[in-house]
Amino acid sequence: MNKKELSFALTTPLYYVNDLPHIGSAYTTMAADVLARFERLLGHSVLLVTGTDEHGQKIQRTAESKGLAPQSFCDEMSVGFVSLWELLNVQYDRFIRTTDHRHEAIVKEFFQRLWNTGDIYLGQQKGWYCVSCEEFKEERELLDEHRCPLHPNKQVEWRDEENYFFRLSKYQSQLQALYESKPDFIQPSSRRNEVKSFVNSGLQDFSISRVNLEWGIPLPVDPKHTIYVWFDALLGYVTALLEPDQEPTLENAIAKWFPINLHLIGKDILRFHTVYWPAMLISAGLPLPERVFVHGFLTKDGQKMGKSLGNTLDPISLIKCYGADAVRYYFLKEIEFGKDGDFNKSRFIEKLNADLANDLGNLLNRTLNMVKKYCGGNVPQITNDNIPFDHPLKGIGLRLGEQVKNAYETLAFNQACENILSLVQACNKFIDDQAPWSLYKQGRQEAVELVLYTVLESVRLAAYLLSPVIPDISSDIYQQLGFGINFNDQIQTSANAPFEIHSCWGVLSSQQKLGAPHPIFKRIEISEND
Repeated sequence: MNKKELSFALTTPLYYVNDLPHIGSAYTTMAADVLARFERLLGHSVLLVTGTDEHGQKIQRTAESKGLAPQSFCDEMSVGFVSLWELLNVQYDRFIRTTDHRHEAIVKEFFQRLWNTGDIYLGQQKGWYCVSCEEFKEERELLDEHRCPLHPNKQVEWRDEENYFFRLSKYQSQLQALYESKPDFIQPSSRRNEVKSFVNSGLQDFSISRVNLEWGIPLPVDPKHTIYVWFDALLGYVTALLEPDQEPTLENAIAKWFPINLHLIGKDILRFHTVYWPAMLISAGLPLPERVFVHGFLTKDGQKMGKSLGNTLDPISLIKCYGADAVRYYFLKEIEFGKDGDFNKSRFIEKLNADLANDLGNLLNRTLNMVKKYCGGNVPQITNDNIPFDHPLKGIGLRLGEQVKNAYETLAFNQACENILSLVQACNKFIDDQAPWSLYKQGRQEAVELVLYTVLESVRLAAYLLSPVIPDISSDIYQQLGFGINFNDQIQTSANAPFEIHSCWGVLSSQQKLGAPHPIFKRIEISEND
C-alpha cells in the first residue's frame, strides 16, 4: 500500500460569498466533516478542504450595492463561513479563499499550461448570461421573460462580447470514455446519467474570460480580460493543497494530496465539477479526482426555501438553540445523502427526542444507575468470551462495525445511523425482556451482570460508531463508561481507540472506572410556537 492509499483528501464546494452561509452550505460541510472524521478513525491521514469563492461580477455588484469595496465585502462574508463551521464543530484542515495571493499564482500557471496546449483561443460570446449563476444559459433552459430557472426572480442579461474560450468540445470523447470506464466517478447514478446525457448531446466550448470586470484575476496573455470566476474557483481546490510556507507552484500543490479523493457538491454545480473540471485537468496533463458525489436540495415543510417566501432556515439560530450534534444528527440520519430532503421542525424535535434523548440517552442512564445499584458501580466481571455468539446483542454487535464502515464509505450516512440505532433499540427491548431488577430480587446476580454488561458494551459500540456524526455526545458516553476519550481530539482517538479494536463488540473491561451517570441529551420540550 503506497502513501496515497493511506491518505484521503476531500473537499466541500468553495462557497460563493454573495450572502451569509445558508443551511444548504452547512449540509454539505456537515457531511464532509462526518466522512473526514470517519476516515481519521480508520487511521488515515486526512485533508478536508473548504473555503470561499470570492471573485466575479455578482460579488462586485453586491459589494457596490452595500457601499463596500469588493475585498472588504469578501472579508466580512468569509468570516461568516468560518464562524458557522466552528459552531457546527467542523474540523477542516484548509480554508482557502480565492482572493489569497497564492491562488492567483496557481491560476495563472494552470492557465498557461492550457494556453501552451492550444486549448484556449479568442472568440466572440453571444448569449443569455445569469449573473447570479455566473453562467451563460441556453435559450431552452430559460423560463418566461428570460428568467433563470435557478433564480426565477432574476432576468438574464444578453451578452455580445469578446471572450477567450476553452476547447471543451475537444474532450467530449475522453469524457464519455471516463464515464464508461469509471462508473463511480459521478455518484449517485442518477447524476451520472444526467451528465452523460448532457455530454452525449454535444459539448460547446466555454468562455473563460470576461471583459469590463475589475474584480478577478487578470488574464496573463491579455490583462484587459478577467479570468472567469468558475475557472478560477475550481482551481481553489489545488491552491488549498499548498503547505502554508510553500512557494505557490503547481508542482508543490500537487505533490502530496493530489488527486483529490472526493469532491462533495450540490446538484446545482454538477456540470462544472463533472464536465468542465475533468476536461481542464486532462488538458493540463493532471490526474482526475477519484469521485464526485452530488447531494440533493433541502426544502422546508415541503417547500423550496427562499427569502421571498419568508421560509429560510438559519443554521446559526438552529445550532444555538439545539446544539451542533442535534443538527448534525437530524440532517445526516433523516435525509438519504444524494437525494432531496426536507426539514420539518416538529419531525426534527420528535426524532431527536426519540433517538438521542430516549433510545440512546435514557438507555445509558438507566443502565448505569442499575450498575450502581446492583453491581456497586463497577463494570461486571464479564468478558467477551463468556458470552455466546448467538446472544441477541452480541449477534448484532459482531456484524455492526463492518456494516457501518461500508455505509460511511459509500456516503450512506442515514444507513449507518439506522444500523447503529437498531442495536440501541435491541438493547432497550433486551432490558425490558430480561428485567434485571426482577433477576436481582431473585438473587440471580450472574444473570444481572450479564444483562448489564452486554447493554453497556453495546452502548459503547454505538457511541463509537456514531462519533463522526455526534462527536460531543459520543465523547460524553465514552467518558461515562470510563474511557478517557474525546472524539474531537482525533489524534488521541486514533492512537487510543483505533477502529480495528473499538469497532468490534466486546471491548468494555471490568477495569473501567465508570463515571457518574448524567443525561447525554436533554429532552426537547415542544412549545406552542413549535
